[in-house]
Amino acid sequence: MGDKLLVIDEGTTSTRAMLFAPDGTCLGCESAELTQHYPSPGLVEHDATEIWDRTLACARKMVDLAGGAEAVAAIGITNQRETVVFWDKNSGEPLAPAIVWQDRRTAAWCRDLKEAGHEPTVQARTGLLLDPYFSGSKIGWAMANWPQLKEAGDRLAVGTIDSWLVWKLTANDDRAGLHITDASNASRTALMAIGSGHWDDGLIDLFDAPRRALPEIVDCAGNYGTTSLFGAPIAICGMAGDQQAATIGQACLEPGDTKATFGTGAFVLTQYGARQPTSRNRLLATVAWQLGGRRAYALEGSVFVAGSLIKWLRDSLKLIATADETEGLARSVPDNAGVYLVPALSGLGAPWWEAEARGSISGLSFTATRAHIVRAALEAMAHQAHDLKTAFAADGADWKTLRIDGGMVANDWMAQDLADMLEVEVERPAFAETTALGAAMLAGVGSGLFKDLGAAAAMRGKIDTFRANLADDVRKARLDGWAQAVRSVVDTAG
Repeated sequence: MGDKLLVIDEGTTSTRAMLFAPDGTCLGCESAELTQHYPSPGLVEHDATEIWDRTLACARKMVDLAGGAEAVAAIGITNQRETVVFWDKNSGEPLAPAIVWQDRRTAAWCRDLKEAGHEPTVQARTGLLLDPYFSGSKIGWAMANWPQLKEAGDRLAVGTIDSWLVWKLTANDDRAGLHITDASNASRTALMAIGSGHWDDGLIDLFDAPRRALPEIVDCAGNYGTTSLFGAPIAICGMAGDQQAATIGQACLEPGDTKATFGTGAFVLTQYGARQPTSRNRLLATVAWQLGGRRAYALEGSVFVAGSLIKWLRDSLKLIATADETEGLARSVPDNAGVYLVPALSGLGAPWWEAEARGSISGLSFTATRAHIVRAALEAMAHQAHDLKTAFAADGADWKTLRIDGGMVANDWMAQDLADMLEVEVERPAFAETTALGAAMLAGVGSGLFKDLGAAAAMRGKIDTFRANLADDVRKARLDGWAQAVRSVVDTAG
């Protein structure tokens, strides 16, 4: 067995495979874009077959780069969370579109459940709120509206993306695939009791989910099984949802350590250790990881639109040709000229949780230019982060430093803007793909290359630091303008 670690990092807009050395060096990366399907406003779907085919092709490239399957110690998997796949256990083929985490089709149902008084129970059992973001209502909607799922009977398998990938990796002509999910992904379904780490029958009944179709919940590291798709067998040894994997990749291993990932959405997690957090400010409690049957928890704030906003500016509004242009445009003007962009393109996440909110650009005048709108889009990242910081502080978990990662943070202007608006030291690792790195760390622990996550944390490497350098009155004026802009969006949604 070799010592290289193969990571499958399946995201919302792309899938990739990456190859790591035990010291954290990224030896190679192969990626492929994924098609976003929008059947109608608020609905977002993926083709699970496309996800699998493109993921497998990327993984094959990295195995070849490694010198063959014999050179790979283990596979780690990390994935977009809450997205649900429905497939046939016999054929291994999808039975319906995958419903993506951004999808809002169950907004009315979640609102009805909330008005019926179910949210306190859901929050107490899961750490989550009643929102279409989470998998439970997506599963219930699919069972009620796609008859082929009920017709499948015992052949039906339901799972998040990690479950789908493990099934496809381990299935062959002689046997069905492994049907498992790790505790971090399971904790995002609103079907798992966060305290016990098991599926909760009451929640399954609430959302009309098919109990027999759900996967077994396992640790985030361990030898789950092997895949033979690359020649020699390779063990699958690590799994975690993307935000939990990034938390591990940022070495947020002690209570109070906080990371923020700016990818398609933006997600902040503060490590809580073995103590299960409780939020009074509409933040989420989630499983950071589970090892040896013991769970470490985190408090989380979820923002639905971050990098996808820049993609929208590029693809739909044609304001930019590439994401790299945004930094130069932001620097080309001294301020936002009173322009605020509230990126509620798929509702507002924490701390607002307004599923039916819609985005806005306000404060426009003849003074405003393309640069001001682009700058307002970047500023919205720090503004949303500030709303989250306020909520975290109210829950007794204020941030002392913030470790950032994700595709957006290569933008130095944005990284500095976060430090300026949050008034905390911001750390950015030299290798910003910490989601994949966290999956590699878990695979290293699960395969025995590392004793524990503390030992694996050496893979993180060097960091850059950004410190606040903004006048208090300028910061206050911006935050006041943002508060007015976001309030108008919330009030309209209500």
